[in-house]
Amino acid sequence: MKKILLISSFLMLYMAGFAQESPEEKVSQVFGASNVEVVYCRPSVRGRVIFGDLVPYDKVWRTGANAATTIEFKTDVKFGGKPVKAGKYALFTIPGKTEWLIILNSAVKSWGAFKYSEKEDVARLTVKSNPQTPKEEKFTIRFGKASKEGTEMEILWDNVLVTMPIAL
Repeated sequence: MKKILLISSFLMLYMAGFAQESPEEKVSQVFGASNVEVVYCRPSVRGRVIFGDLVPYDKVWRTGANAATTIEFKTDVKFGGKPVKAGKYALFTIPGKTEWLIILNSAVKSWGAFKYSEKEDVARLTVKSNPQTPKEEKFTIRFGKASKEGTEMEILWDNVLVTMPIAL
């Protein structure tokens, strides 16, 4: 019996540590009469080459770890100038060396990008990829400038920063 308890305890501690490899994060921003919330998981660099290797260039990425990242708008918005209805969407990206394609997709229950379908895209936006210093160890989504008219959502990881505008 003691062996079973010891093994069970070890497995629980191991799984708890493993679960924290890419912990879930929620960020939100109020702007004007609206609100946006993003739920995502935060992998770490841990000495790896990220873009162009772990995250290949020119391929659909779930934009984080584990389940697909979701973004929810409480009102209709313009995402990079493109009209988007209030609701919850999966946030996919296609990273490139100098530009990223940002994708809002209706498949919010997807695990990763394994079953990504362009047919379910709601909006696509091309943005510049900028160098980020110092390097960001943990994958991060945050909001920058906010006003009554809108906000900027930023994706940072390793030495990369991409920014996309969200407006009323």
